Amino acid sequence: MSPFIRNFMAVIGGIAIGSLVNSGLIMLSPSIIPPPEGIDPMATEDIKSVIHLFEAKHYIIPFLAHALGTLVGAFVAAKFSASHHVVCAMIIGVFFLFGGIAANLMIGSPTEFMLADILFAYIPMALLGAKLSGRWSSKTLA
Repeated sequence: MSPFIRNFMAVIGGIAIGSLVNSGLIMLSPSIIPPPEGIDPMATEDIKSVIHLFEAKHYIIPFLAHALGTLVGAFVAAKFSASHHVVCAMIIGVFFLFGGIAANLMIGSPTEFMLADILFAYIPMALLGAKLSGRWSSKTLA
C-alpha cells in the first residue's frame, strides 16, 4: 500500500474514531450533568433558546468531548500513518477545530467557553495525541 493511501486512511480513521468518542460523550452528557428543565439536549434549537440558563458545569462534558475526541482521533491518525505522523494528527486537530467553531457559532456559546474550547481542545490535543502515539521523534518536525 502506498504511503499516501495509508496516511489518507489513517486520517479518515482518526476522524471516524474521534467523532465516535466526541458523539458518545455528548450523548452521555445529559445523564452526567442534567441540562436545565424542559429541553432536548440533542436539539440545537432547544439549546440555543435556553443557553442563557446554562451554568459552567454544563460546559464541562462538551469541552471534554471536543478535547478527547480530538486526542483519540489524532492518536489514531499518528499511530497508523505511514509517514508525516504529526501532520496527520494536525489534520485531525484542524478538522475538529473547524467543526468546533461551527458548533459554537450555531449554538451561540458564551465567549469564554468558545475561547477555551478553540484554544485548548483542538490543536494542543492533536499535538498530545501525536506525542502519545510514540511516532514523534526529534526528526518529526525537522
